[in-house]
Amino acid sequence: EMIDEVINGSKSFRNSPTNVKTKPKNIQNGWFTELEPSWPGQKLSLALEGFSEKSILFHEKSNFQDILVFRSAQHGNVLVLDGVTQLTENDEFVFQEMMTHLPMMVHSNPKNILIVGGGDGGVLREVCKHKSVEKITLVEIDEMVIDVAKQYFSESTATSFGDHRLTLIHEDAAEFLARYNETENENTKGFDVIISDSSDPVGPAETLFDPLFYEQMHEALNDGGVVCAQGECFWTQQDLIANVIACCADVFVTVEYASTLVPTFPCGQIGFILAAKGMHVNLRKPCREMTDELQSQLQWYNESIHAASFVLPQFLEQRLAPLRPQSIFDDDHDFENDEINDDCFLGTCNIS
Repeated sequence: EMIDEVINGSKSFRNSPTNVKTKPKNIQNGWFTELEPSWPGQKLSLALEGFSEKSILFHEKSNFQDILVFRSAQHGNVLVLDGVTQLTENDEFVFQEMMTHLPMMVHSNPKNILIVGGGDGGVLREVCKHKSVEKITLVEIDEMVIDVAKQYFSESTATSFGDHRLTLIHEDAAEFLARYNETENENTKGFDVIISDSSDPVGPAETLFDPLFYEQMHEALNDGGVVCAQGECFWTQQDLIANVIACCADVFVTVEYASTLVPTFPCGQIGFILAAKGMHVNLRKPCREMTDELQSQLQWYNESIHAASFVLPQFLEQRLAPLRPQSIFDDDHDFENDEINDDCFLGTCNIS
């Protein structure tokens, strides 16, 4: 009775009426269960509010993917793409803050920002908190994701789509960057920070895990620029992480892997692959002072969390350390043998 009281006494359904064209196959008996082959042997399940199908707020297939939104019993509204949980209102701030402020705080003056994906608006919300930012380009291939976020996550992630600094582009990000790099000239400024907030390497996000995409991001960056890409879970995707790190090391001078905790992601862990265009960028330590104004707007990220996120469990450190380029900030760096290798071996990389 107490459980029923807690569930049924929670917030009433927001953003009605619902838009459910077909019942999702992965909702049965009041429970949502993920459908994802990338981590076989385990699935996340979340209870719907009231264990009721009335808690299904939206379900429709766009031109690119299956989109589902439901109201959960304990985690607020939940966004699901192709059967995989993308965010819950209860814990989304952890991922959004780390994904954004890890790269933003290691750049001395980030003005021109590119967000790849991120149609839910969470990374955009965090980027807009930085007063130095003058221009934000958000490239989201699926316009429906943004429309859904505006309707069902208007009080959480989708709060900054009206920012005057924002330009929205609905295009495949790999194609956008290829075109951007072809047309770039002396009058076109590159990006200071690129944040690749992609979903898992299936469906419309598959090209964002292609080695060529990292080369395109490198070319689009200004000197001293920083890339941060969604880095998967090291419990389930260690081979993929190692492969991406190795490929990035062929392109970028500095590459690191950071980690954080998100309860509703696989194994409760998610990583971030950071890379810098310039050896004098220390990815592990903020180069700008965190203002009281900015810190007061954050729930997870701070300077200590930033540094701690690069401390990896020993088994993962041993796997990734030989793949990362040696940084001038490493204690054992060999300054006498510094060389920048212009040869790119991306053609031999095989991210799968």
